[in-house]
Amino acid sequence: MTADLELVKKHIGEYPDFPKKGILFKDIFTALRSGPVCQAVKRLLVDHVRRNCPDVEVIVGLEARGFLFSLLIAAELGVACVPIRKKGKLPGECVRHEYQLEYGTDTFEIQKGSIATGQKVLIVDDLLATGGTMDAANNLVQQVGGIVVQDVVIMELSTLGGRKKLEAAGSKIHSFLQYDDVE
Repeated sequence: MTADLELVKKHIGEYPDFPKKGILFKDIFTALRSGPVCQAVKRLLVDHVRRNCPDVEVIVGLEARGFLFSLLIAAELGVACVPIRKKGKLPGECVRHEYQLEYGTDTFEIQKGSIATGQKVLIVDDLLATGGTMDAANNLVQQVGGIVVQDVVIMELSTLGGRKKLEAAGSKIHSFLQYDDVE
């Protein structure tokens, strides 16, 4: 494990019984309180994208923590940065994708015209759990004509099956930190 990755891992916060009893919440914001950790996260993300997705044209960040990382990567690489948000949060004409939650449904939106047909897209977020939101984002990007080259997350809760779900749908996923202790 690289020194940068060790530094980030050491600073990830853990909150038992949040958001509900029996869950051990892994918190990226705790880590981002440290300037050196912010620099390490930037190096990890940018180096990974340069090595593995050198021809990416658009970085998509998922609401809301994904926004922190998408602009950082896009600015460093000189490529576009596009948000995917919850329904009703973006102005102008939007394309929608409804997806299933554990108890109900939710809707992601992207502004029409923000990704051109055939553009190579990387989607970034802080955490992969069950894979539902990342899968919805992949579907939405494909719906508007983008080609998802990879999904990238800082942390993955391995036991919740998100990777299997995404890989079964044909997605490539990279996580920097994997955790098995979610309870």
